[in-house]
Amino acid sequence: MDQLTNTPNEDYVLKSCTARPRGGEHLPIESNVHDIALIFEGGGFRGSYTAGIAGVLLERGIFFDEVCGISAGASHTVDYLSRDINRTRQAFIDLATVREAGGFRSAMEGHGYFNADYDYGGCVKDGFLPFDWETFAANPAKARLQAFERDTGRTVSFTRESMDTFEHMMMCARASSTLPGMMKPISINGQVMLDGGIGFEAGLPMHLAEMDGYERFFFVATRPAGYRKPAPSAAMQRLYRRWGESYPHLGKALLTRHERYNAALDRLEQMERKGRAYVVRPDTMPVKSTTLDTAALYNSFQLGYRQALRDYPQWEEWIFG
Repeated sequence: MDQLTNTPNEDYVLKSCTARPRGGEHLPIESNVHDIALIFEGGGFRGSYTAGIAGVLLERGIFFDEVCGISAGASHTVDYLSRDINRTRQAFIDLATVREAGGFRSAMEGHGYFNADYDYGGCVKDGFLPFDWETFAANPAKARLQAFERDTGRTVSFTRESMDTFEHMMMCARASSTLPGMMKPISINGQVMLDGGIGFEAGLPMHLAEMDGYERFFFVATRPAGYRKPAPSAAMQRLYRRWGESYPHLGKALLTRHERYNAALDRLEQMERKGRAYVVRPDTMPVKSTTLDTAALYNSFQLGYRQALRDYPQWEEWIFG
């Protein structure tokens, strides 16, 4: 059976897991939105724009009981659940100021255009971008992240059971974000993991919340209204076919991703028309997924933040009304 048409495996847990740390139990952390799931789309450093939207949700005390994300949206998911307003911004602006984080020099040195070793674990270890693990572990909200198994073509999801330690949580977020050719992949349970946007529904992960019974979604997109993903260029198709010679599941997934993304976008818009989804779309998108210019990223964040402040009354009415 074509694994690209299957929903993710909902019981994908890292091996050798230990009990979830309970150091944050004393913190009064509760959710106040129980019937709507928060969904973050991916998009690399387009996440600088949606970081402003995540920041306003946290500032206004909107705490969803389930949060799902893919790729850059996986980073938003774990930062949102740690309730760290500053980190939602810093992960997509400040991190770009550090040479170790990525860029062409990083790629030439063999670390990848995005240096996953630093961006997920290194920046926390050296203190540049701390992560509030205690709050994350104490947060009762559910979480799902999605990744793609390169050698099997399976789409997999990671739940809180997979994120029982800080190290495992970062592994899941990194696996969900690993763009082929741009980042060094990691292996989990013997499988090489790649960006979840390659897998089921091609990066629009409403299905992750549907797996847990949710029927309404607050969806934070990284593409403006009317966007449709174009077919890959002839050069990219040749590259994908070359990759497909060694990894046939990956080659097929990349060649068909635009079709699957657009079909999922049609499904999301249908949900929106029926009142099942509220979709926050950027007014504009001033950066690319690969942008590392901090001034451009800061401007992107500010645009997202101002849009969120402007539209917040409508959000509140839809969520609580």
